[in-house]
Amino acid sequence: MCLSIPAKVTSINGDTAVVSVGGTEYEASLQLLNDVKIGDYILLHTGFAIQKISEEDAIETLKVFKEFDELNEQIKPKLEE
Repeated sequence: MCLSIPAKVTSINGDTAVVSVGGTEYEASLQLLNDVKIGDYILLHTGFAIQKISEEDAIETLKVFKEFDELNEQIKPKLEE
């Protein structure tokens, strides 16, 4: 199973972008995508932008990730018993 993370492109230099995920910045290779612009949302996987997505899809996916993290924090103490 592969997991990719929605990220917003904040700057581009050649075939490398700086992307933001929840306020944390990462570098992403743009070698697999064409026509990526500042402000676009991409799926980030192992340092590569693998797909452009809509802002709506990015926000919804990040919301689900946050809900999963909150649920994980709730059950974590039970797992440690």
